[in-house]
Amino acid sequence: MRIGLLTEGGYPYVSGDAGLWCDRLVRGLGQHEFDVYALSRSEHQEAAGQVALPSQVTRVRTAPLWTAEDDGVAHGRRARRRFTEHYGALVSVLCEGAPGDAGTSRSALQADRFGNALYGLAELARDEGGLVGALRSEHAVRALERACRAPGALGTVREARVPDLLAVAAHLEEALRPLSLDWYEDGDDGLGSVDLCHAASGGAAALPGLLARHFFGVPLLVTEYGVRLRTHYLGVGTGGAAAPGAGSDPAAAPVPHAPAVRSLLVAFHGRLAAEAYRQAACVTPGNAHARRWQERCGADRAKLRTVHPGMDASRFAGVGEAPDAADPRTLVWVGRVEPAKDLVSLLHAFTEIHREEPGTRLRVFGGATCAEGEAYLGHCRMLAAQLFPDEAAGPHAVGDNPVSFEEIGGPEVPGLAEAYAAGSVVILSSVVEGFPVGLVEAMLCGRATVSTDVGAVVEVIGGTGLVVPPRNPRALAEACVALLRDPGRRARLGAAARARALELFTVEQNIAAFHGIYLEIVSRIPVRRVVLDAAGEPRPFAVPAEAWLPGRWAGPGGRAVPRKPPGWAAEPPPPGAAAGGSAPPHGPSVSRATTSVAATEGAR
Repeated sequence: MRIGLLTEGGYPYVSGDAGLWCDRLVRGLGQHEFDVYALSRSEHQEAAGQVALPSQVTRVRTAPLWTAEDDGVAHGRRARRRFTEHYGALVSVLCEGAPGDAGTSRSALQADRFGNALYGLAELARDEGGLVGALRSEHAVRALERACRAPGALGTVREARVPDLLAVAAHLEEALRPLSLDWYEDGDDGLGSVDLCHAASGGAAALPGLLARHFFGVPLLVTEYGVRLRTHYLGVGTGGAAAPGAGSDPAAAPVPHAPAVRSLLVAFHGRLAAEAYRQAACVTPGNAHARRWQERCGADRAKLRTVHPGMDASRFAGVGEAPDAADPRTLVWVGRVEPAKDLVSLLHAFTEIHREEPGTRLRVFGGATCAEGEAYLGHCRMLAAQLFPDEAAGPHAVGDNPVSFEEIGGPEVPGLAEAYAAGSVVILSSVVEGFPVGLVEAMLCGRATVSTDVGAVVEVIGGTGLVVPPRNPRALAEACVALLRDPGRRARLGAAARARALELFTVEQNIAAFHGIYLEIVSRIPVRRVVLDAAGEPRPFAVPAEAWLPGRWAGPGGRAVPRKPPGWAAEPPPPGAAAGGSAPPHGPSVSRATTSVAATEGAR
C-alpha cells in the first residue's frame, strides 16, 4: 500500500523530533511505499539537510511553517464573503473557550462548527489558490474582534485589546498555513493518491491528513508519543509561547502573552486536537500517560491503541548480558541536565546514601543543551562541592569527591552502554517526564533502577524496579540503600527489567504493531477510486476483486482517482478529464519542494 507520512519539525530532516522513530518505521516496512510530507520549523533545520532515504520512499514534499510569502491572491467580493463567514465562525468557537466534556451536546455542536469552518477555509484555499494574504488581512483581525465582543464570548476574551488581537491573528495565520499548500491533489503527486495518511504527531502534522480525509476520504492515523496539546497547555498556560512567525525553533525565546491571547491560543489548539481525534480512524499513544491526555481532550477510547516506542536493543546487548561486570557500589544517573531532572534532590539524597554506605559513588553522565541547563549544571556542581568536600586519605594525598559530573563520548565512556555499565543501580530523579527513554535503556542493560513516580514511569517499570515520590530525597535515599545492600535483589530486578524491555520496547515490536494497524485500517476504510480510460470514461470492471484487500491496485493503463459520481449518471466528461471535473488551481506560495526519490513501477 502507499502511505502518506506527515511530519512536523522532524523526518526527513537531520535535526528535529521523532526523526529516528520515523526512519526505523519506514525502513522496517519495506513492503510498502511511503510519500513523505514534511513541515519544517526553522530555516536552521532546513539548512542542516535531510537524512539518506531508503528506496521505499518514493516522494518527498516539504513546506515551511516558519515563513510564508504572500501568495498574491486577490480575492473577489464573493471569495472575501466566504472567507469572512468561515473565519468568523472558526474564531467565534474559539471565543467560547477550549473543549470541555466531549460527551455533552453543546461540545459536539461546537466541534461540528469548528470542523465546518476549518474545511470551509480549506475549500476556499483550494478554489482560490491560497489564504496567506487573507489570513494576514484586516478582514481577519476585524472578524476576530467581532467574535471577541459578541454575546457568549468568555469574559477573558472580551478584554482583548488591539495588540492582543494582532498577536492571535498572527498565530492563527501561522497555524493555518498548511491549508494553502498544493498537496491536496487527486493526481499521483498529491495526498489524494495515498491509501493511508499517518501523522507522526498531532497539531500541524495532522492538519494535512484531515484535509486528505475531507477531500478524498483517505483514512487518518495519528501517532503521539508526546501529546502536542499538552505542550501548548504547559507553555501557553504558564505565560509563554513561541513568538508568531518563529515556528517551533528551540532558539526562539518564549514571549509572555495577555490572558486573552493565552485563552484563544489554547482554545484553537484544543479544538484542532479534538478534530484530529474525532476524524482519525485510529490514534496510537505511546504510553498510558499520553493516552489519558488524549481521552481528556476528546479522543474516543475505542480508537486508541497504545504502541510503545521502539528502541534498538542491540547496542545494549553486551552490557545487558554481563550484569556482574558493574561496580556494585556505584550509582549512575544518565540524561540531559535541566531543572526538570531535579538533580538537586538527587544530591541531597546522596548525602544520606553516603552516610549509610561511605564507599558509594555517584556518577552523573550528561550535559546541558541550553543556557538554562548550563546554569543549572553549574549550580549542581557547586552544590556537590559544598555537600561533599574532597576527602583525602592522608596529608600528602589528593582529595577525591564521591560525586562526579562526566560527559559521554570520551575515551573512558564512549557511549550510552558504557555509561549504564559503570554502576549497578540507575537513578531517575525527574519531577516532569513523558516517556522515560533513559529508563528503558537502563532496563535493556539489565540494571536495577530507582525512579520517581512521574509520567509513564510506572507503566514502563511494571514492577521491575523501585518507584518513589518525586521531590522526596529521603525516600530516594532509602530505596538506593536497600538495593546497594542486597546484591541478589539487584540481580533479580535487573534480569526482570531486561526481559520486560525486550518484550515491550524494541524496534521490532513497534514495526510489527504499525504493520498490523495499517492493514486493519485499510481493510476497514479502503479509499474508493474510479478507474478511467484514455477517453475519460469509467471502466467498471477494470479494478479486480483483489483491490478491496489491503494493497494498491489499478487496472492496466488505468488511472486511479477518488470515487465521485459515475460519469454515466451525468454528462460524459471531456477526454482525459477525471470524473467530476478537473482539479482547481493550487497556489505554490507555501509549498517549497517536490522531490522524486525513486521511480514508481507500474500504473497508479
